[in-house]
Amino acid sequence: MSPSTRATEPRPASVRGGLATIGPETLALRAALEQRYLRWAAEVDAVPMMYPPLMRVEDLARIDYFANFPHLAILGSQLAEDSVGKYGDAAKGDTEAAASSTAMAEIPAGDLTGATYVLPSAACYNIYFDMAGRVLDGPELITTVATCFRRETHYDELRRLLGFSMREIVCVGEREVVLEHLSSHKRKLIGFFAEIGLPIEVEAASDPFYESGGSRALMAQLFPVKEEFVYNGNAIGSVNFHRNFFGERCDIRTADGQPAFSGCVAFGIERWISALTTHFGVGPGELCERIVSS
Repeated sequence: MSPSTRATEPRPASVRGGLATIGPETLALRAALEQRYLRWAAEVDAVPMMYPPLMRVEDLARIDYFANFPHLAILGSQLAEDSVGKYGDAAKGDTEAAASSTAMAEIPAGDLTGATYVLPSAACYNIYFDMAGRVLDGPELITTVATCFRRETHYDELRRLLGFSMREIVCVGEREVVLEHLSSHKRKLIGFFAEIGLPIEVEAASDPFYESGGSRALMAQLFPVKEEFVYNGNAIGSVNFHRNFFGERCDIRTADGQPAFSGCVAFGIERWISALTTHFGVGPGELCERIVSS
């Protein structure tokens, strides 16, 4: 069917239950943003990587994920072996089973196996798991993008989604190198937002990995472990200093045998799209050239 005979044009984006469907204009803006992020990554020679779409429960347990973020976790399970037949009966013509199958909105917990996998809530965790047990010759910079998932109390169009895209630029190595990585990207982002005219506030934020009563919390007071770039009350990106937390938990060491420090710059892609289209009041297509050329 030719474009002229379409009954309706595709919408830029639609969201249902925290899950977004993205149309061609919005995809073009997403590609323009990715081009910008990858340009920043290339400027520091960050190596592009792709990681598995799932993480292991055992890996996340060793970084205290379930102690700190149990409310965010979305788990990956399977139908238990003795439940498979019940659902398969619908395909074999069992009228009662078929009616139940077509009407169902969830799978009961009792029909599932124990969960051994978790959907990622951030793009960078798999980087540290992949580097586990390594001794670094020098700093390593990596960029990756992932579809991430977070169970939230509510969802709000592209501002807050159940499933969303996150691009990160990560540095692992000596403390001062990591701090410079974060500081330089903070300056770069502030300059970029000023150039395109998007009003952003930089706000210090907490990170539950650092216990409120422990020595890590004291160090967090001396140097912010997380700073967010906030548009209209919504964080669209952040710089995160992990100290040597992941170096310790994943046994990633520098050449002198010490646990490596790490830090990441994170971009919530749909949140950027929402902020840009809301603030400038134009469609996604009109913003592409501005993003690429700035």
